[in-house]
Amino acid sequence: MERMRVPTKAAAEALLAQAGERNPGPWTIHSRLTAACAQKIAEHCAGLDSQTAYVLGLLHDIGRQFGISDICHVYDGWRYLNQLGYPDAARICLTHSFPYQEIDSYIGKMDVTKAQKADMKAALDELTYDDYDKLIQLCDALAYPAGITLLETRLVDVVLRHGANPYLQQKWQATYVLKAYFEQQTQQNLYTLLNAKIGVDNAL
Repeated sequence: MERMRVPTKAAAEALLAQAGERNPGPWTIHSRLTAACAQKIAEHCAGLDSQTAYVLGLLHDIGRQFGISDICHVYDGWRYLNQLGYPDAARICLTHSFPYQEIDSYIGKMDVTKAQKADMKAALDELTYDDYDKLIQLCDALAYPAGITLLETRLVDVVLRHGANPYLQQKWQATYVLKAYFEQQTQQNLYTLLNAKIGVDNAL
């Protein structure tokens, strides 16, 4: 299941460094932790390439380089990496926020145009998630700038900062399904594997 249309690790690191200079913030640390989390889990999963997982984790929030935004960072990252010729990495920018595969399940502002939302919805609806999509969705939910944390901590923090929506239960359930899925794949408790912290001091 190895993806080929992604940048090399060195190129991905350079893209994130440039993005962080353009819009500094804890999102870059979150991206690095997501990447490390994805790499670690992938090392224990048959059919996943750990370096590809790292690159995808590193770039999943690359759209944040264009400024502070909500769902617009999904659109911006998806468009940006497609323009660079990395459609598989661009795909992760689109899918990482939707463990429950419904565009309106996004928790936060719908700060895109109707046309942009329609483009994202059409692309999202036609996808069948693979293990890389699922892996970055999970690792995104586990990674704080302060370290890997419990899902409960991260999910509650997102709702406290951005509010809830009618899809909240489905989205949370989908995230816990991902954790169970990768625990089955790795045959171990992910919190133990990742040295997860109980509680953190700062949020994304």
